Amino acid sequence: MRKTAKSSNSDTVDAIALERLATDIAACRICRDHPLNRPLPHEPRPVVRPSASARLLVAGQAPGVRVHATGLPFNDPSGDRLRHWMQVDRDTFYDVSRIAIVPMGFCFPGHDNNKGDLPPRRECKMTWHDRLFSHMPQLEVILAIGAYAHAYHLPRLGHPYSPGAPMAQTVGNWKSYLAGTPKVFVLPHPSWRNTGWLKKNPWFEQDLLPVLRAQVEACLS
Repeated sequence: MRKTAKSSNSDTVDAIALERLATDIAACRICRDHPLNRPLPHEPRPVVRPSASARLLVAGQAPGVRVHATGLPFNDPSGDRLRHWMQVDRDTFYDVSRIAIVPMGFCFPGHDNNKGDLPPRRECKMTWHDRLFSHMPQLEVILAIGAYAHAYHLPRLGHPYSPGAPMAQTVGNWKSYLAGTPKVFVLPHPSWRNTGWLKKNPWFEQDLLPVLRAQVEACLS
């Protein structure tokens, strides 16, 4: 559909506001200097790729230690599995004009006592997320990866969400989240730790992934 001059001007305003917001996020030190609880145990390095043009959003959890080191989101085996799910190559995945990447936590949160990754920092969601998404109205499909992304994106878009529900239940209701715009695909994290879950739930690859891949292709075409 052809855009009117009014909508074009609105798009320009959103793009400028989003660029300014991205600059502010890149300099963010809230979780280090003014944390809600314990400060971030290392220097902040926000890894987020908002976009004023992308129709597809990858909404993950938080950067891991390898992503923290490289500054490139999903630059690890989890990213390889996610790109396989989406059937996109690395060049396409990292084309910010086509795919936005906004995790629930922008910085690597550190490790727990068992050397696992800590949850995403709450400061990110409280400070930035609502403002970010108010400037990305063009999004048509959201890949909400993991429980923290489910808990944020489903309620804000008016979908039912049951905190603490098993992953198989939340992801199993995937068809109900495709009504309206943007469509939301609720996904488990593509970590190797979920390989057992994927084997126990073959419907994920058989039923959900073909629909997801078709929607991804439509957004990128």
